[in-house]
Amino acid sequence: MSLPFLFRTVRTELSKVSICQHAQSLHTGCVLLAAEKALLMKLRKSTGYTFINCKKALEKFDNDITQAENWLNEQAQKEGWSKANKLEGRKAKDGLIGLFVGDKAAVMVEVNCETDFVARNEKFQQLVKDVALATLAHHQNKTQDKIGYVKSLLEAEALSKLSVGEGASLADQVALTIGRLGENMSVKRAVTVGVPAEWHIGSYVHGGVTGQTDIAMGRYGALVVFQGGKEGAQETLGRKLGQHIVGEAPLSLGNMDDLPCGESETRLLPQAFLPDPSRTVAQFLRGQEARVLDFVRFQCGETTREGAE
Repeated sequence: MSLPFLFRTVRTELSKVSICQHAQSLHTGCVLLAAEKALLMKLRKSTGYTFINCKKALEKFDNDITQAENWLNEQAQKEGWSKANKLEGRKAKDGLIGLFVGDKAAVMVEVNCETDFVARNEKFQQLVKDVALATLAHHQNKTQDKIGYVKSLLEAEALSKLSVGEGASLADQVALTIGRLGENMSVKRAVTVGVPAEWHIGSYVHGGVTGQTDIAMGRYGALVVFQGGKEGAQETLGRKLGQHIVGEAPLSLGNMDDLPCGESETRLLPQAFLPDPSRTVAQFLRGQEARVLDFVRFQCGETTREGAE
């Protein structure tokens, strides 16, 4: 075998090895890039933060997605508190009413933002859900030893201190959402009711948000506490009463024997019943063998007595 031929053979083999190593390196790099991209997409989907911030977080914690998500939430909360302080003077008149009826207990909350655009955002709606469930949990903890009818009204200051798990308060949750969405927001008010076994809670939300199953959300909401009703028809009865309360906006209950005062009537029982104006609410209830004991109506953005003072 000649020496030049030997050299050519060695060079050929070395070239093959180099090409194989390069190809293997490219394959490994592609696998790593694909894995990193999958992590980035997963973090982006679970948090809603920008790709740039998610990439920065993953790089900071060597692709540990749990640490990256915790760090992103901490940064967003800090930014949210900063934004909340800057946006504090801006009016938040839009938003949603959130309503949940459970087993002999119910909660209705109002959470405000600046625009309808943000009110339709999933993250804002998650905040409404968090407020409703935190308020209901607070009600249940406070009333577990009580019997009979229990009703509680909570305003912004008390609501902001409620816990939403892992040591965070509702105020922290609001700041986090402000950091994500960039609008002023506030938890305005909430009401909870608990009833004895033989009583019922009716509810209705108008201008509802589609896609929400656990918590009903809309621009108007009503809770109505009543006794009686025909067996098996209490849910429909409660809904009809709630629709009337939302539509006619009564200010007080009144008595079953009160005479109506026309279109200006603000007492519930003497009002013309919305689904059937030929009868008053009291007359409708007699036909259903039922009696309304209390009701609450929320309209998003309305001025409350506390806000007017």
